[in-house]
Amino acid sequence: MKKESFWLTQILPLALTGVIFAGLSLVLFIMVKLTNHFVPGSDILINWHVSDILFGMLVYLKTSVDFAIFIGNLIRNNPGYKSRIAVEMSTALANALGTILILVLWTFFKELDWLLGIMVFIASLALARMAQDGLEHARKESVKLSGLHHFVTITEIILSKINQVFGPVLNRIIPKTSLSNIPKLSFWSLFAFAFTVPFILGLDNFAGYVPLFSVVKVFGFSIGVFLGHMILNILLYLSPSKTIKVVVNPIISLMGSLVFVGLAVYGFVESIKIFSRVF
Repeated sequence: MKKESFWLTQILPLALTGVIFAGLSLVLFIMVKLTNHFVPGSDILINWHVSDILFGMLVYLKTSVDFAIFIGNLIRNNPGYKSRIAVEMSTALANALGTILILVLWTFFKELDWLLGIMVFIASLALARMAQDGLEHARKESVKLSGLHHFVTITEIILSKINQVFGPVLNRIIPKTSLSNIPKLSFWSLFAFAFTVPFILGLDNFAGYVPLFSVVKVFGFSIGVFLGHMILNILLYLSPSKTIKVVVNPIISLMGSLVFVGLAVYGFVESIKIFSRVF
């Protein structure tokens, strides 16, 4: 029984993670081939330079705190190998689609900077809203730590004021996504829910990814992003109990929210720069 349990909880999901990575890499390969064939002037090189793959992986992992907190909360409220498979499949797909969307926009709409600016701005608003949600969890868990509790409360109030201004608009574009109040969901409901945050994070990374395309080989870089996501997923699920223990810590929740705030501010600044170039 124990052997079967280990097979279901670790071996099967790990194997599936590798298969998903290979499948998404194949989809990327086909997309690049089609783009090179149908888009005039497009010449995306298909190669496997290790340096480009490693660079893409490191760029992805540099913002891994936000994703790790999201997955940790999913693990806490949705245990079991079926939930793990749903989360791994969904987040890998969301990450890949976000990366491919970046490539498509970069290839087809290189001159439409305003479109890029709008998407980065919207994604930054979503990150600010998720940061507030993380602070709500940190506030509840930090009641016994008066200094930390006071700081978290003030920061949460500031974010709530900002989110009140843009909330009515944002709610029409992106469904509300909570990082801490995650219910227990069925397989496909969890699949759909887990898709949202990685995709939003991928959109916010537009500002960071696009300038790199003139420095690194796009295909190898994208494979590295897929690989970084796969490695992070594996590490988070190696010991779910330890992952949960880290996530519920109020200081970790605060750090995660501050990371979201930093990403949101970065996105706002980059979108302003883009709009200033356009107008």
